Order: sequence, then structure tokens, then C-alpha cells
Amino acid sequence: MIAARRLQRSFADGFIGEEVTDLWEPWMRHADEALNDDQLLEIIQQELSKRCKKSKTRGRPSTTAEVVLRMLLLKHMRGWSYADVTREVRANLVYREFTGVGGGKVPDDKTMGRLARQLGPEAIEKLHRRTVAIAMEKEVVAGRRMRVDTTVVETNIHYPTDSTLMGDGVRVLTRVMKRVAAAAGEAGTKFRDRSRSVDQRRSRMHTLSRISLTMRLRQWSGAYWRSLMPPATRARRVSRR
Repeated sequence: MIAARRLQRSFADGFIGEEVTDLWEPWMRHADEALNDDQLLEIIQQELSKRCKKSKTRGRPSTTAEVVLRMLLLKHMRGWSYADVTREVRANLVYREFTGVGGGKVPDDKTMGRLARQLGPEAIEKLHRRTVAIAMEKEVVAGRRMRVDTTVVETNIHYPTDSTLMGDGVRVLTRVMKRVAAAAGEAGTKFRDRSRSVDQRRSRMHTLSRISLTMRLRQWSGAYWRSLMPPATRARRVSRR
């Protein structure tokens, strides 16, 4: 069963709340006020309920929509991984109170990752729209324009050699010029796509660089081994030539 909030607080929840209320950071108080919104929780609850039919009312209790929303927010604010946010919430009473976990069990990192993946792009867009609406209601922002920062994900990129940078530049310029040509029509000089010839030239440059590198390595290794030879051996080889 996926509930929006915990239906009943335990004795441990009351004890934690009494002890750490004055330890909250300022941003937590503002976020707590904004996150106590039924529409935000309803968006998450509906999205998580799509996995199983009637999961809103049946089945064993699962992680509530409030805990999911607040733990994901804490993860984003601190720049943590799922394993980090799970460990920190377990160990910190302030985070337990802020996320709504209280004295209950903290969802593990695999569960948080699975629940976060369930929130697709449409649900994230709805959350953003509702967040902007809340900010406008509280007169925090005017709502005309908003700058959003995204999470940086580490990925592999090609090594920025001269040939690859040339290929990237030509590819981007070609894409832009195709849009210009489509908008301008037949006006001006006809655009010619040189991507194929540039790719051939780039491949040729890459091949030549590998050949030259191999030759340099061979020359270096030969000179190195010759330096290790005894003087008499080197003299005999020179005399044979």
C-alpha cells in the first residue's frame, strides 16, 4: 500500500521531533513548508501506484510519497548518491525528522533508486510546475522566467585531439548551416555538406599519427636496448656494417 503520508506517528517520532526541532537549517524550514502540499504528494503517489493495480489501498505498507519526495530533495541538495542519502538519514536525527522517516525504517539505496526511476519525465514536469505555482502563491517568484540547474552525470568522452575537435566543429557548423539553408531557401550561395570529406581526412590524420607514434616507439626502444649493450658488442655490430 502506497500512502501519501504516515497515518500515525510513534513515540519515537515525537521524541526525535522534540529534540531536533531547533537544529534544522534555514532552507529545511522553507522546504518543509513548501513540501506540505497535498498536490505534490498526489503526483508522486499516482506515479508510484502505476506499478501495481490498487496499490493505493491494498498490500503491505510501502515507502510513503512524502518520504520519497523529501529524500530525493535531500539527495539533490547535498549532492549525494542513493547510498549516501540512505546512510546519512539513518545516522542523523535531523534528517530523519525532515524526511518524515522519524523512528521508522529508512528505505535502502536500491529501493530509492527504483522509486526514483519510476518517476518518469511527465511526473517530474508536473512536480516542477506545481513547485513554481507554490512559489507564485507565496510571492517568492513572479513565474515569468526561471533558471534550472541539472545534475551532472559522469560519462566517457573521446579524447580531445586536433582531428576530433575539427570533426566536432564541422559537424556542428554543418547542422547549423542546414537549418539556415532550410530557412533561407534558394537565396544566396548553395550550401555543400563537406562532412564526408572531413571524416575521411580526420581518419587519415588519425592513421598517420598512429604510424608515426609506432615508428617513434620503435626508434626509442632500439636506442634503449643499444644503450644496454656492452661496448664490445656495440663495436662488433658497427664493424659488421
